[in-house]
Amino acid sequence: MALRYFEKKNYTSKNSCGASSGGAPGTVGTSGSALNVRSGPGTSYSVVDTLANGSAVTIRCQKSGETITGTYGTSNLWNNVGAAGTNKYIPDAYTQTGSDSRVAPDC
Repeated sequence: MALRYFEKKNYTSKNSCGASSGGAPGTVGTSGSALNVRSGPGTSYSVVDTLANGSAVTIRCQKSGETITGTYGTSNLWNNVGAAGTNKYIPDAYTQTGSDSRVAPDC
């Protein structure tokens, strides 16, 4: 479909340029404080680690869970940033991925 000169269309890229094999790239974005890494997709899960603001992460897979409002909006997606077989989740709302939707497969 062709757009007329006065129309505009926004596109969201879902490619993973520069991603290492096994996941999509992301960057932790907070107000400067460290982000808690949880053992599951919600704040009721135990804290197993922390990540500094600006940390680069590899998103292995994503899971729906508790809805969180953060730096990059409101989302119920949680990103698994641990090695295969580990449960290390951070809220997608605090992860810059270049997309407002899923960037990795379901966990």
